[in-house]
Amino acid sequence: MAADPSNLEIAAAFDELADLYELDGAIVHRVLAYRSAAKAAREATVSVAALTRKGTVTSLPGIGKTLEEKILALLETGDIPSAVKLRAKYPTGLLEMTRLPGLGPKRARRLFDELGIDSLEMLRAAAEGEQLRGIRGFGPKFEASVLSSIGAGIGDKPAQRVLLHRALGVGEQIVAALREHPAAERVELAGSARRQADSVKDLDIVATATDPGALARALGELDLIESASAPNENAARGRTHTGLPVDLRVVEPENFGNLLQHFTGSQAHNVALREAAVRRGLHVSEYGILDDQSGETLRCPSEEAVYERLGLAYPEPELRENRGELSPGFVPPRLITVEDLRGDLHMHTTASDGRNSIEQMARAALERGYEYIAITDHSATHGFGNHVSPDDLERQIERVAEVNATLAGITVLAGTETNILPDGSPDYDDELLARLDWVIGSVHTSFGMSSADMTKRMVAATEHPWIDAIGHPTGRKIQSRQPYALDVDEVIAAAARTGTMLEINSAPDRRDLDDVHARAAAEHGVLLLIDSDAHGAERMEHVRWGVATARRAWLTPEQVANTRPWTQFAALRKRARG
Repeated sequence: MAADPSNLEIAAAFDELADLYELDGAIVHRVLAYRSAAKAAREATVSVAALTRKGTVTSLPGIGKTLEEKILALLETGDIPSAVKLRAKYPTGLLEMTRLPGLGPKRARRLFDELGIDSLEMLRAAAEGEQLRGIRGFGPKFEASVLSSIGAGIGDKPAQRVLLHRALGVGEQIVAALREHPAAERVELAGSARRQADSVKDLDIVATATDPGALARALGELDLIESASAPNENAARGRTHTGLPVDLRVVEPENFGNLLQHFTGSQAHNVALREAAVRRGLHVSEYGILDDQSGETLRCPSEEAVYERLGLAYPEPELRENRGELSPGFVPPRLITVEDLRGDLHMHTTASDGRNSIEQMARAALERGYEYIAITDHSATHGFGNHVSPDDLERQIERVAEVNATLAGITVLAGTETNILPDGSPDYDDELLARLDWVIGSVHTSFGMSSADMTKRMVAATEHPWIDAIGHPTGRKIQSRQPYALDVDEVIAAAARTGTMLEINSAPDRRDLDDVHARAAAEHGVLLLIDSDAHGAERMEHVRWGVATARRAWLTPEQVANTRPWTQFAALRKRARG
């Protein structure tokens, strides 16, 4: 009997079905239903097939009875009948075309209908022959993009790395489950997940145990693990239902610090550490620190002991990227924590594309212990609908005042996330902006400008007297969208000159500014913000990911504006400096 399909295989089947239906011109709601089902299967931390066989798969978000029937068909026959029918209508190569950036099923269908293009090979030939530009909406730039993408192999396979919040979503559950095992003593995540990197390719777990073999075997017995290889007495390997490899190493307690340090540091950090050790006549490895002179090997139960023996100050895991943390003069900064934040200056309500009211967002912020928040619904030209017209913004100011009059313990600011137009100006007039308490400016349109023009646009925004901060300044989406062409250093210099704050947007697929640019901004005296960009009250917890980026940027609470109490923060706004 064949094994049940994995979560990733089920997700791929729904993704394919969505693509096929979109190629076929199905209504958008049907396509979105399969996209949502694919997302639910991909992100599920337990077996979707097992849930289906138990009759409980509809407990997953986005999966109802109709989709349950399709999963059952996939389990029983190895395919989905509707996908079989649609595949017979369209060449396989047409689906491969949809994976190229800027193409997608609808545009691929146009090329198929108008030029008969049904494979990557035919698409490449058409682009080389400048045949695509004859179709409305397909110009020379698209032809160049096609050739570049095909040449780079883009679209051949999905990304190999997993965003941090998804990796930790399952990694922390695995660690918690292993800690419950009777043989477990210490169990810790290591690797890039512990360094809070943007994304990870696997999960490294380091442990000590009274019975190492029993703990190693326990990994493969967890419901969170889809498959596992045969463990040995002190190690095990597995794969989660989300496709993430997991490596567990169980070590003697006296070596725990050596192994945890070895598997936490980045490659650059560990190479530099070994080189620094050699200069002191020492050799560092996961097994200990060998002293060349005495021939003795020091085993370290803690990471602190490793760095102390090497004459180095202890760097927090987020700093271990070889960016100065191993220099002789390194003084460990007091890194910011989530608990340091006193306000959130970027969130959305039902006035635009949020899911909660002003009062609901304010009450959720109160529960987090915040002193102030800003309501920053999308402005009139942000390009995605559900926007706030100037008249709506006038009413929003009144609604914020009503909440402030009735809700004690928190200050709610009437604000906006104004779209920065191509010339760098906001899309509300200055008279209306002057009536607000707070303005964050973000780019939501015209992403494809040249570096010079985009830089000029952003610099002009920092110079505007009513724009207090720049939101998600580079526009990146981790693994899905590159940053705008932009001279970030010039924008940082302009922000420092004008007293404009720069945001670290905490959306887990943004984390923008990134850690390198956030550190550069702080070094230039720019105040950073850490905002949730929450579109629902529960999303305020996303500040965890912004704080992770800030810690990787070496930021202290003093370098982040919204760690200050309201009276101090209020004075930092441009409108207060007048």
